[in-house]
Amino acid sequence: MWSADQIKQTLEQKIDSAQVAVDDLTGTSDHFRVTIVSPVFEALSPIEKHRKVYEALGTDVGGAIHALSIKAYSPAQWEKVKNSNTAS
Repeated sequence: MWSADQIKQTLEQKIDSAQVAVDDLTGTSDHFRVTIVSPVFEALSPIEKHRKVYEALGTDVGGAIHALSIKAYSPAQWEKVKNSNTAS
């Protein structure tokens, strides 16, 4: 079983310069939302970004981690998201 902290630490260790926030959506340690920002994601498609996250977490995605919502951004993309959220 994974905790939100374990997912955060694993992603920060395995994805260069990652800033990670993880929420346990149900309190049952099997449904999580991950927001991750890393320069590694700069030129990647959304599918490639998700693959990087799945790769970092290993075979537990789809098993012990039953559901995983991923929002992955490059630093430039994250700045745009933050700016659009504060403009409204």
